[in-house]
Amino acid sequence: MKIIFYVIIILLNIHAIAQNRIITGIIKDSETFQPLPFCSIGVVKTKTGMSSDGYGKFKFEISEENIKSGFVVAYIGYRTDTVEILSSKNDYVILLKSIQEKLNEIVVTGVSKTALIRENPISVMNVSMKNIDRANESNIIDALVKNVPGLNAVKTGPNISKPFIRGLGYNRVLTLYDGIRQEGQQWGDEHGIEVDAYNMQRAEVIKGPASLQYGSDALAGVVSLIPYIPYEKDSVLRGRFLSEYQSNNGLIGNGLRLGYSSARWLFAGRGNYRIAKNYTNSIDGRVYNTGFEEKNFSALIGHISEKGYTHLNFTAYDNLQGIPDGSRDSLTRKFTKQIYEGNADDIKNRPVVSDKDLNSYQLSPLRQHIQHYRIYTNNCYQIGKGNIDAILGFQQNIRREYDHPTDPKQAGMYVQLSTINYGLRYNAPVFFNIEVSAGISGMYQNNKNRNATNFPIPDYSLMDVGAYLYAKWKYKSWTVSGGLRCDVRSLSGHDFYISSNVQSGFNYQSSSGATDAILQFPAFKKTFTGISASIGSTYQISDKINLKANVARGYRSPSITEFASNGLDPGAHIFYLGNKNFVPEFSLQEDIGISGILKDFSASFSLFNNNIGHYIYLSQLADENGNPIVISQGNKTFQYLQASAQLYGFEAMLDIHPVYIKGFNFSNNFSLIYGFNRKPQYAGLGINGEYLPLIPPVKLLSSLSQDIKTNWKRLPTITIKAEMDYNMSQKRYLALYGTETSTLAYTLLNAGISMEIYYTKKQILQLQIQVNNIFDTAYQSNLSRLKYFEYYSLLPGKHYGMYSMGRNSCVKLILPF
Repeated sequence: MKIIFYVIIILLNIHAIAQNRIITGIIKDSETFQPLPFCSIGVVKTKTGMSSDGYGKFKFEISEENIKSGFVVAYIGYRTDTVEILSSKNDYVILLKSIQEKLNEIVVTGVSKTALIRENPISVMNVSMKNIDRANESNIIDALVKNVPGLNAVKTGPNISKPFIRGLGYNRVLTLYDGIRQEGQQWGDEHGIEVDAYNMQRAEVIKGPASLQYGSDALAGVVSLIPYIPYEKDSVLRGRFLSEYQSNNGLIGNGLRLGYSSARWLFAGRGNYRIAKNYTNSIDGRVYNTGFEEKNFSALIGHISEKGYTHLNFTAYDNLQGIPDGSRDSLTRKFTKQIYEGNADDIKNRPVVSDKDLNSYQLSPLRQHIQHYRIYTNNCYQIGKGNIDAILGFQQNIRREYDHPTDPKQAGMYVQLSTINYGLRYNAPVFFNIEVSAGISGMYQNNKNRNATNFPIPDYSLMDVGAYLYAKWKYKSWTVSGGLRCDVRSLSGHDFYISSNVQSGFNYQSSSGATDAILQFPAFKKTFTGISASIGSTYQISDKINLKANVARGYRSPSITEFASNGLDPGAHIFYLGNKNFVPEFSLQEDIGISGILKDFSASFSLFNNNIGHYIYLSQLADENGNPIVISQGNKTFQYLQASAQLYGFEAMLDIHPVYIKGFNFSNNFSLIYGFNRKPQYAGLGINGEYLPLIPPVKLLSSLSQDIKTNWKRLPTITIKAEMDYNMSQKRYLALYGTETSTLAYTLLNAGISMEIYYTKKQILQLQIQVNNIFDTAYQSNLSRLKYFEYYSLLPGKHYGMYSMGRNSCVKLILPF
C-alpha cells in the first residue's frame, strides 16, 4: 500500500513539473545591442518578480496557467515591454527601446549610482555618440561645446581646446576618462585633452561644483568621457571603422576599433591616426605652425560574473603639435619664423615662411611633443544587497616643448608627471526609500623636470585624499539628495637650482654646489584642507515637467603654477609668476531649473549664481607707464592674483518637434554668463579691473533638421541640417594692463547632409557631409589665445592678432561591421 502511495506522489510531482516551464533569455538595448543589467521582471497577474543578472540574463519558472499572461520587463530610462510567451519558445532576446527624452536619460557621473537626469538636482547633460559623431569638429571638446549650453572652450588653434564651464576652466574643470581623473599638466594653455576622440561611447557634463564626489579641481564642474566597451556577450567579433577629411587644414583621420564579448569575458582594441596641416582663413591665409600629428592606441580586457565585473585598461596617446607664435612681416603681414636665439633674434625682422612650408603636413622643428599613458582597473561587485565600486590607476604625462631653432632637439620645457589614482565607494541597500553611499578617493603625484632650458614649475610631490558621504531620498514626486566631503592635499618640493651654459647660453638644472647656481624655486611644504557640501531637490510636477534646485559648496586648492611658478612656458609664450601665500578657493553656487517635455516641443531653463572666495586669476604685468612687460622673443609676463569673484547667468534650451511633421526638429541653445572681480578697489571700474577674464559672450546655437524618407531599401532616410552659431560682441573684458581687448560679434552658418546606407541587410554605413562657416566669415573669439599673438600696435583699419578657421568642408564615413 505504501508503495502505491509513493508512486502516486511521484507521478503527481512529475505531472506538476511537466506543467511548469523554464523561461530564459537576455535583455538588450534595441539600438546598441548592449545587455542591460539588473532589469526588473514580473509575471503578469502574479506576485512573481525577479531581476536579470549583471549581464542582462534571466531565468524563471512559470506555471501553465500563467503562461498566457506573459511577463513584463522594465529598466530605468527604457520603455517597459510586455512579452508574450509562445508555446514553442522558451528562450528570448528582449530589445528595450530607450526613452528619447532628456528627463529620462541616465547619467553615472556625480551620482552614487546610475540615476535619471530628472532625479538629479545638479545640472547635468548627456551627449550621445551619435551627437558626437555628427558634430564634425576637430576635437572632442569642440564636439561637446556644440551640444551643451554653458560649456565653452579656450582655444589655441583647431586641435587645442580647454573646457570652460560657466566661465571657469583649467584646474576648476575636472576631466574624467572612464571614471579616472585626467592629469596632464592641465594648467597649460597650449595642449588639449589627451584622449582618443574616435573612441567615445558618450559624454556627460556636470555644470556646477562637483567637489562632493571628486574633491579639488571639480569646482566648476566635470567633463566625463565614457569610452566604448563591448557588452553584447554573444561571442561575436564586432568592429567600427571611421574615416574623415576636413578641407580647411587638410585633416585626415582614420580610426578602427574591435570588440568581443562572451558570457564571461570581453576584449576591445582601438587605435587612430590623425594628421593636419596649418588651418586657413580669409584674413591670415595659412596660420603658421598650427598643424598636428596625433596617434592613439588602447586595449581592454574584462571579466564578468553574476555579481559584477572587472575591467583592465591601457591607453597610449602621442601628439606632435605645432607651437604658433604669430610673428609676421610688418608690411606684408605674412607669417615669419624664428631662426636665431636670444639677442640675435629680432622678432620683427624674421624671414617670411614660404608657401611650401605653409601648405605642408611637415611640422616645424619648433613644436611640442605630448605623450600620455594610462593603465587602470574599474571594478563593481554586489556585496549582499549593496555594491562596491573600486578604481585604481597609474598615468604618466610627458610634455616636451621645443623652442630652440639653433638646437631643435633641445627641449625648452620637458616635464614628466606621474599620477596614481584611487577610489573606493560603497552603495548601501535602499532603506526606507533612502540610498546611501560612502567612499574615499584621491591621488598621489610626482612631477619632474628633465633635460630642459626653461623651468616654469618646480619638481614637486602631491598627496590628495578625501572622504565623503552621500544620500538620496525618494518619496512620490520628490527626490532629495546631498552630502558632505572632507579633503586634505599636501604639496612639497625641494630647493631647485639652475645654471647657465656658457657656450649655448641655455639654462639647465644644477645643484647648490655649482659656482653660478641660482635658486629658481626654494623648498616648500604646504597643506590645504577643504570641506565640500551639497543639498538639492527635484520635484516631478507631472510626467512631463520637472523642477530642480541645488546649493553646493565647492573647494579647490591652488594648482602648482598658481602656487609656485617662476619661469617661462615656451609653448604658451608666457612667463608665469605664482604666489606661495595663496589659500584655497571656496565657492557657493545656487542653481534652480525647470524642464518640460510636451507633445510638440521640449524646453529647459537653468539659472545659477556662483560666489567664489579667494578666486585666483591671471593678470598681465605692466611697467610704470602701463606697457606690458615683455621678455625675449615677445614672451609676456603674467602673475596670479587672488580676490573674491561672482559669476551668474542662465542657460535655456528649446526643441520644437511637432508630431504632425515627421522627422522635423528645430533645436535652440542659449547661454549668458557674467563674471565680476569683487575686490573693493575695482568696484564700478568695468573693463579696468571689475570684469573677469575669459568670460564667454552671449551665445545662441540654433539648428534645423529634417529626415526625408525615400523608397530605396538601401537608403531609407536622408537627413538635411542647417545650423546658426551666433556669438554676441564681448564688451565685458579685462582691459587692465592690456590683458584682453573687446571682441566683435559674429555669426557662423553651417549646413550638412547625412545618410544611413544599408550595405548588408543588417549593417548600416553612415555618410556625413557638412560645410562649416559656409560664407568664410572672418572672426575672432574672445576665448581664442591666438587673438592676442601680435607684436605690432593696433592701427585703425588694420587687423590685430590671428583669426579663427574659415570655411571648412567635412566628409565623414562610419562603417560598423
